Amino acid sequence: MIIERSMQPDWLSNAYLVGDEENGKAVVIDSGGPSGPLLEAADRHGLDVQLLLLTHHHGDHVAENSVWKERHGVEILAHPIEAAQLNDVDRTIEPGETLEVGGLRIESVLTPGHTAGMLNFVVNGTDVFTGDTLFKGSVGGVRAPGSTSFEDLKHSIMGVLMKLPPQTRVHPGHTDPTTIGDEWDSNAFVRLWRGLDEEGSESCSVEGQDATLVLWAPDYDGGNKAWVRWPDGGDDIVPGSRVQRR
Repeated sequence: MIIERSMQPDWLSNAYLVGDEENGKAVVIDSGGPSGPLLEAADRHGLDVQLLLLTHHHGDHVAENSVWKERHGVEILAHPIEAAQLNDVDRTIEPGETLEVGGLRIESVLTPGHTAGMLNFVVNGTDVFTGDTLFKGSVGGVRAPGSTSFEDLKHSIMGVLMKLPPQTRVHPGHTDPTTIGDEWDSNAFVRLWRGLDEEGSESCSVEGQDATLVLWAPDYDGGNKAWVRWPDGGDDIVPGSRVQRR
């Protein structure tokens, strides 16, 4: 299998070219990364790029959809909820649907939280493309447009992604790759959900609202991400930039 990645330097968002073999068939997963390097890679490997699969509708993941449509005539696919937020999706894909593209077997997995229709894609049982659900050392927030809930995100990670084999390679929507096993062992959110580490109890505020800082962890962009708990007992995951520590 051929996997090429490009990353947008400001958003740090990735686009992936995934091919079955030299001179074979390929798909693109998300288009937020620069298309130029991936177009060159497609030519270099002699790949027939057939589909553009979208994990979700946010602008930093769909920015160059039109380039792939113009250059390769791809069919653009997304979950129905995400497709309703876009005007260029050709066909919807349902959770659990499996696509066959050449020698690629692509399973679509629903992982709501960051958005309601977030799809992750498991390719040939060895690699998973996680969009903004799981990152190296971090997880997606649940305050973005179209987000659902903390409990949804927790289930998507612990009940879905962490059930994949530990050697599964993880290709996130932002920055660096990792593996399921590495995140199981070292991701601070996963460790807390596993009961390995203790929750924090520091008081803080989030955009003027009082909260308890359960976890303060590094994020993919060099900043921090926070798990906070509201006075009513509800939980949220928010960018560290929105948290005022006391």
